[in-house]
Amino acid sequence: MDASFKIWETNRHLYLKLINNYSLEQLNKIPDGFSNNLIWNLGHIIVAQQGLVYRLSGLPVNVSEVMTNTYKNGSKPNGQTTQAEVDELKELLIALMEQTKTDFAAGKFQNYTEYTTGTGFHLASTKEAIEFNNYHEAMHLGFMMNIRKFI
Repeated sequence: MDASFKIWETNRHLYLKLINNYSLEQLNKIPDGFSNNLIWNLGHIIVAQQGLVYRLSGLPVNVSEVMTNTYKNGSKPNGQTTQAEVDELKELLIALMEQTKTDFAAGKFQNYTEYTTGTGFHLASTKEAIEFNNYHEAMHLGFMMNIRKFI
């Protein structure tokens, strides 16, 4: 799991670096032809990771129900994310990654409800969910790199 966590940590720091380069207005902008914005993608990967790893392991997620509903699969940004919400997402980006690594090392992930993602990946364990999460987050980083060309 060391390699998976190292990839994840690098990716999360790339997200943070990218987000820090844009104003609140830019983070909220949904460019023509896109269905979301930079900050929605950030919130989405945080919420998705919590669902894939914690919820499907039968553990409580570490994000609010409001945040989950705002950034879950199928949700749409309203372009009204506040600076306080951006700051919270930036903090959670790193803190929840560290919490997951700590919880994994402590053996907290004992069960897993098998799940097939919308892209067809079948996840049968927490380890597989963490590995898929790296793929998912890399995909959204690519979306963000595309969005930033139009803001």
